[in-house]
Amino acid sequence: MLENFPFYLGLLIIIILLIMLANKIKVAYPILLVLAGLAISFIPKVPLIQIEPDLIFFIFLPPLLYEAAWTVSWKEMWRWRRIITSFAFVVVFLSALSVALVANYIIPGFSLALGFVLGGIVSPPDAVSAGAILKFVKVPKTISSILEGESLLNDASSLIIFRFAMIAVATEQFIFYKAAVSFSWMIFGGVGIGLLIGWIFMKAHKYLPTDANVDIVLSLATPYIIYLAAEEVHSSGVLAVVCGGLLLSNNRHRFLSSRSRLQGINVWQSLTFILNGFVFMLIGLDLPQITNGLKVEAVSISSAIGYGVLITFVLIISRIISSYGAVVVTLIARNFITVADSRNPGYKTPFILGWTGMRGVVSLAAALSIPVYLDNGNGFPQRNLILFITFIVILLTLVIQGLTLPYFIKKINLTDVYDPLPKEEVHNNLRHELAEFALNYLKTNYSDQIENNTSLQHLIHKWEQYSNGIDDEAIGQELKVIYLDLLNKQRQWLIAKNKEDQTLDETIIRRQMHYLDIEEEKLRYL
Repeated sequence: MLENFPFYLGLLIIIILLIMLANKIKVAYPILLVLAGLAISFIPKVPLIQIEPDLIFFIFLPPLLYEAAWTVSWKEMWRWRRIITSFAFVVVFLSALSVALVANYIIPGFSLALGFVLGGIVSPPDAVSAGAILKFVKVPKTISSILEGESLLNDASSLIIFRFAMIAVATEQFIFYKAAVSFSWMIFGGVGIGLLIGWIFMKAHKYLPTDANVDIVLSLATPYIIYLAAEEVHSSGVLAVVCGGLLLSNNRHRFLSSRSRLQGINVWQSLTFILNGFVFMLIGLDLPQITNGLKVEAVSISSAIGYGVLITFVLIISRIISSYGAVVVTLIARNFITVADSRNPGYKTPFILGWTGMRGVVSLAAALSIPVYLDNGNGFPQRNLILFITFIVILLTLVIQGLTLPYFIKKINLTDVYDPLPKEEVHNNLRHELAEFALNYLKTNYSDQIENNTSLQHLIHKWEQYSNGIDDEAIGQELKVIYLDLLNKQRQWLIAKNKEDQTLDETIIRRQMHYLDIEEEKLRYL
């Protein structure tokens, strides 16, 4: 490991340069990183990268899931819970089933159980790839909310399919009632453990004498502890991390200080930036190891590529068909239950949701976790072919769908009926309402101080001009106390506003919350 340190340091520099290039040419950085890793792997004397599956599952996956849970909007997830659930569970299962049937029928030596192993591996779309692409194009909030919510849950559903398929391959049997009990425990056990440990950490943050540094270190340890605890009792570590992250995220203003929130955002953004960069680079670098394995199984490269292209095609088509199927089900269900939107979305939105099916981190980790040998000492059947097909699926979906998705979004010209006003206009309206609330609160609760405190009068003037800034550094201790109280009341108002107005974009609320944290942090230096 130590002798290869300069190589990994060089990779880090290359990753940074490629991400800057991707931002410059407006291409999703996972695409460039995978292609760069693939190109580097052909350079003579480059160290052979052997990726340990535990490295992905236990080091990379928990923090990436946890950070995603902190950034997603719980309100939007709940609003679109039916379509998110259908994509995260039903569509993933249908994709895995389609792959299993085609692989069993087309690929020599592939049993149905092996087909489900492959299907479980390649069925979940990668959230990082979609997010990197959507950063460069404007999409309706509806689509981004559904994709964000789906990305938190589809990893768990695909890994559950993968785990049961692995048991079927190893035992050559599938006992339904045992699988049902195990499935239930993985779901409910994972949710329960995640919420329990998340609650414990929330109380630790709130009642222990922590500062910003301690809070950040605790937040870094949280996803690993949740994941390991859930996996130790054979429940879903992915679901546990997601549920724990959602609980803590939704209550962040109750147990974290403004300094902890501000510094934590920077630390977590930098951490996930590095982790995602290394994972996608390693995907490309792992190709030589995979192709060498094909020679052991006497499978030609051309045949393996053909199988990979076929499985990729099956995945793309099955997801698009499932997207339109979800619309049909929703239109039928609106006659019996209340749905988030009863109107027909037409053909545009389902197509874009179906086309955002790039594969990535979880698929790679699951494929690499396949053991070389079964418990009986026999080699795991078709292991290297499964690895190669997974690599082809990741590469093709990233390149084909990743490069064409911005074109389709611009060509189709999506509009969102839930955003009748431009986002900046909604934000300005919210600031106007918040300023009115602040003025009323100051005049009601600090009327005596207003007459004698010129700094407080200056603050009121600022709010009357819809500006939250404080330019005068000599504001005095009394005004600091008043202003801190006002900031806390504004947070409470924003939280209530978010719950009350279900059509209001939560990212706008969070943007204003972030500004209030900055204002509170400024008070420390005045």
